[in-house]
Amino acid sequence: MRRQTATSGINPAGSSRALRLDPLSLPVSFDVHDTRADGGVRQIELHRERVVLRRALHGMRMAVNVRVSDFLGVALRGIDDAQMLVLAHRDPSLTIPLCVSSDRDEITLAWQMWSDIFALPQLPEDKAREPAARRRRHNAIRARRPKFLVRRRRGDLLNPANLHQGEREIIARD
Repeated sequence: MRRQTATSGINPAGSSRALRLDPLSLPVSFDVHDTRADGGVRQIELHRERVVLRRALHGMRMAVNVRVSDFLGVALRGIDDAQMLVLAHRDPSLTIPLCVSSDRDEITLAWQMWSDIFALPQLPEDKAREPAARRRRHNAIRARRPKFLVRRRRGDLLNPANLHQGEREIIARD
């Protein structure tokens, strides 16, 4: 794996280089600033078909595998005086930064290349920040019978009543 920048966006002292990943040199591994992770850093492995996010949270290490097809697209976001390309996901904690640049032509070219490499749509800035619709939840168990009623069988009557239709009732009298 090739390491491109140590902390992607938080550059070491003396470095003037912003985050720029090369889409033609995949797979690539890099670190990203994550405020919730232990140490404030999570490691990302970016492949053509999948993304692996590794981080530790309260001492528990975890690795999350996400298919590239599960991402919404390559989104363009504006930050201060520059623009940033991200691999946008419905869950904002799974969104991955790809490139930061203040050069409009460079960011447009990178946007097109990342979109072609992953076969994902290009999302404009306003579309990428739109929150996901809340999923409607159905209670599948509500319509079922209770468990104890499922186990019970319907009983048969011991002495079924004799029904005679079309006959007149005879009453015996002393």
